[in-house]
Formats: sequence, C-alpha cells, structure tokens
Amino acid sequence: MLAVIVPDRPSPPDGPLAVLVNPSASRGRHRDLLPHLLHRLAAVDRPVRVLTADGGAGAESACRRAVAEGAGALVAVGGDGTVHRALQAVAGTGVPFGVLPVGTGNDFAADTGFPTDPLAAADAVVAALRAGRTRPVDLARLTGAAGAPRWFGAVLAAGFDAIVNERANRMRWPRGPRRYDLAILVELARLRARRYTLRLDGVVHELDAVLVAVGNCASYGGGMRICPDADPTDGLLDVVVGGRFDRRTLMRVKPSIYRGTHVRHPLVRCFRARSVQLTAEGITGYADGERVLDLPVTVTAVPAAAHLLR
Repeated sequence: MLAVIVPDRPSPPDGPLAVLVNPSASRGRHRDLLPHLLHRLAAVDRPVRVLTADGGAGAESACRRAVAEGAGALVAVGGDGTVHRALQAVAGTGVPFGVLPVGTGNDFAADTGFPTDPLAAADAVVAALRAGRTRPVDLARLTGAAGAPRWFGAVLAAGFDAIVNERANRMRWPRGPRRYDLAILVELARLRARRYTLRLDGVVHELDAVLVAVGNCASYGGGMRICPDADPTDGLLDVVVGGRFDRRTLMRVKPSIYRGTHVRHPLVRCFRARSVQLTAEGITGYADGERVLDLPVTVTAVPAAAHLLR
C-alpha cells in the first residue's frame, strides 16, 4: 500500500529559522565558513536560532524540540549525518527543510538539487523562504523489530559497506580515515556472501549477496551511485543487490559504483518497490552513513514526506 503523509501541524510562516550546525562536519574544514553562512541566512528577515549539541542524539533532540516549539523552517549545516538527524524532526510535519552541504558526504543535498557550494545553497534557501516556495521529496521510513521508526533520505546500506562501518565503529585504533581503511582490509579477508530474504511489495526473493542497498536517492558514501536510477520523487525505492562476489571481483567492481555502471555486471540485480522487507543474520544497517537498526527491517517509500527549501 502506498504510504501518504499528513503533516502533524502547519508550519508557522513567520516562525524562527532553526539552524542545526555541525562544526565538526568534514573534520572541521569548513568551520571558518559558518559565520558567513549564518550571515547569509539572516537575510531572511526572521529570527535565526542556531542549534548545537554534543553528538548525534543531542542534535536530533535539539531539532525535535525546535520543531515542537514552532520553528518556521529547519536548515542543516553539515553532511549526510547531520541531514539524517534533522530529518527525524521534520519528516511528515510540513516544516520546510534546507541543507547547506559542508560534510564529507553530501549525497542527499546533491541528489535533491541543492547547490554544491554552501554559500549558494544558503542563498537558495533564503530565496525559497522569501517566496514561500518548497518542493516535495520522498523519504524512506525504516522500522525494525523494536523501537521507533527511523527516516532516511539517501541510501540504506545492508551489505559489505555496512559490515565495514560496523567494524570501524568498534575499533579504537587507528584514528581518522585510516581506521576505515583498516576495517576494509579486515572485512575483505573475511568476505563471504550472506543469505538474504527480500520481500518486495509482497514478492519473496531468496538470494546470496555481498552488496545490498536500498535507495531513496542514488548516492551514498560521497558520490558512489550505488542505486543510479533512484528518484526521490517517484514514490519508489530502488534495491541493488551484488551477488556472490569474491574479493578480486568486488575490488574490480567497486570503482564503477561512482559512475553507476556496476549495475551492468552479471552478478548485480536491480529491483524497484514501494515496500522492502529485508532479512539477514548478523547485519546492522547504516542509513545516510548513520548506524540505524539490526536486520530484519522494513523500508517504506513515503511520498512528499519532506518539503525542501530550494
């Protein structure tokens, strides 16, 4: 069944502009740009309320609180992780949402049409606010065996990339990007296909796979077009499955994901559905690069769940 979102409440047109700032986005490389971005946003002629918090959970709580207190719009200044936290607050509310992309990965912003330059994105957000203009975009709603549903905007990784992320998050050494590189080497040495059950709009597929991704948008990981045909306005999810890759084949296919041409490989299968039930043992999913839920999970495409300021 097609899910339809009814806003929880109308967004007050003159409510303050809440701005979630992640100073550590892209490892702090854009910290000096933040005052300039806030100055551009102040041109909207309404109060600007800056939200800061320690950690992802605090950022999410700050966004929820701002929306509950009557924010007229919410803007995320950061990368996909910052966007993911903000989406938990605006999904289904009708509160307009903007993104100023200053993260390591800015896939949601790029795939939904925000300018890649953060200053230009700030100007676009201000122009949309002044004109009272928003553009609806789909989100994906993620539910598991327990806990509240989660929302994501870009891609859910549930295969090798998720396993690597989980390994890197458990490691205490080395620090920085080298930890992720080491996690890749460790998991490549342990590489094996796993048995997945996919129920796509009620149709069951049993298969062995190394890569599994569910996309509302096309890209993840900073421009890797894992679901190259995904369209965040079509009410559907794209599911891309890479089958029984060995190490050599996986490393040969990986670079082609940036171009989206990996889908031509004979071991890759593509599906499209409104609802995806995904089951496998020992897998924790990562959505928008953030750790979310252990499988099994259900992912549902929700049309017009967010309203973008662009």
